[in-house]
Amino acid sequence: MDLWWSLTLLLPLLYLTTAQNPHRRFEYKYSFKGPYLAQKDNQVPFWQYSGNAIASEESVRITPSLRSQKGQIWTKNPTNFEWWEVDFVFRVTGRGRIGADGLALWFADKPGVEGPVFGSSDKWNGLGVFFDSFDNDNKRNNPYVMAMVNDGTKVYDHEHDGLSQQLGGCLRDFRNKPFPVRAKVEYYKNILTLLIHSGMTNNDKDYEICMRAENVFLPATGYFGVSAATGGLADDHDVLKFIVSSMRSPEEMAMLQTNQEDEEKFRQEFQEYQEKTKKARDEYIAQNPDAVQKDKEEEYESWEQRELRQIFHGQSQIHEIIRQLHSKMDEIIGRQERTLGLVSAVHSGLGGQVVPTGQVPPAPVAALPGDTIRRHEVDSILNNQRDIVQTARDIKNFVNEIHQKSSQLLTNSQKPQGSVQPVGYDLHVTLNEMKEGLNIVKRDLGTANQRLSSAPGGVGCPSVSCVSTGLFIAFTVIQLVLLIGYIMYRSASEGSEGCLVRWFSSHHEHFN
Repeated sequence: MDLWWSLTLLLPLLYLTTAQNPHRRFEYKYSFKGPYLAQKDNQVPFWQYSGNAIASEESVRITPSLRSQKGQIWTKNPTNFEWWEVDFVFRVTGRGRIGADGLALWFADKPGVEGPVFGSSDKWNGLGVFFDSFDNDNKRNNPYVMAMVNDGTKVYDHEHDGLSQQLGGCLRDFRNKPFPVRAKVEYYKNILTLLIHSGMTNNDKDYEICMRAENVFLPATGYFGVSAATGGLADDHDVLKFIVSSMRSPEEMAMLQTNQEDEEKFRQEFQEYQEKTKKARDEYIAQNPDAVQKDKEEEYESWEQRELRQIFHGQSQIHEIIRQLHSKMDEIIGRQERTLGLVSAVHSGLGGQVVPTGQVPPAPVAALPGDTIRRHEVDSILNNQRDIVQTARDIKNFVNEIHQKSSQLLTNSQKPQGSVQPVGYDLHVTLNEMKEGLNIVKRDLGTANQRLSSAPGGVGCPSVSCVSTGLFIAFTVIQLVLLIGYIMYRSASEGSEGCLVRWFSSHHEHFN
């Protein structure tokens, strides 16, 4: 009977204790542990470290055992849960009996930077758990473990090891232990609990309570971090594990369970609807086999087919654009080749010139390296070429006119004449007209030469022409001499006139 009453009293207490236990969930984005802790790029996933911190496959060395070193590591993302638990596994090893300065575990509203508080910045907003190795106040109370909450306005008291600012703490030696030292920090419903594993055994559950405080208010979201520093004395500060678990109350879990039940209900209803739709489709196929074949031909494409079609369509568009680009490039290259041909003809020393027999043709003028011709220069060259062609046509017309007048003069000379006076008068008129024509030709050639010399950019046609001015004048003088000799000879001998006239006429045709 006593046993019955005892069980009756213990069962409600056991139920209440079980109901109050929070639900823990591992948060991998705020945790790290070996092996393969650091990746190939020496980075820790979801974490960032700075200072003298070094990451390896098994641990993160916050500071090496060298003097005046500082290092830290912080999470990249803020938390998205209110209550949490941290399982912190570390080693602090050094050669001397006394070490310095210490190690710190942080939970703050923003990541810290290098500073005076165990390697991190002062005036933080959040929680700091300090593993102080060095006795600054000479009270022989170190190594010491303590927790301190700061609202962003307090300055850490180094001279007195922050004893007046601590939330709670305990005297624990965590240096040079045979096994890694563990610390468990739990923050649940504004209650902060700190448990310490001495590192003397390999039992993971061998914890001792260090401090417990109520009515502790920390930021709703924040960043986890670890920092360390050395001074005149130095220790190796290695972090082996940093495991964060979110904590949820049974009420929150009940709400989540309700949401999961609703989600399962909706999933079941959707599955039933799918089965019903499939059954109706099978009945329609059995009743209308002909329509099914047509529907299969017009069936909607699957997402794989649609994706392939989009890829093919995109590739076709790319191919069409490339083809158009090729066509444009061919057109541009053709224009460039025509322009280069024109420029080469302009710059060439042999373009359109007659090389006398027995002379070596001059070498073409090579283009200067890096020298390019402008559009307005090409237009100027073309205009000058048009002027030259027009001048050549005028010269040709004038020579034809001289030939016609010479033929007319010869025709008139063959008619019976009473005296030599009319022939001499016509001869003087013809000589004056020829002289005026030569002056006009000379003036036109001088004008064309001046235009070529004043072309912009210093680019002009070749200086050597088909017939030079002196050669043309010499030919004209010879022609006049022959004409005068012919007339004088005609007056002397009428019999030899026909032969000389035929020779002069054939000579004019050949010259023209």
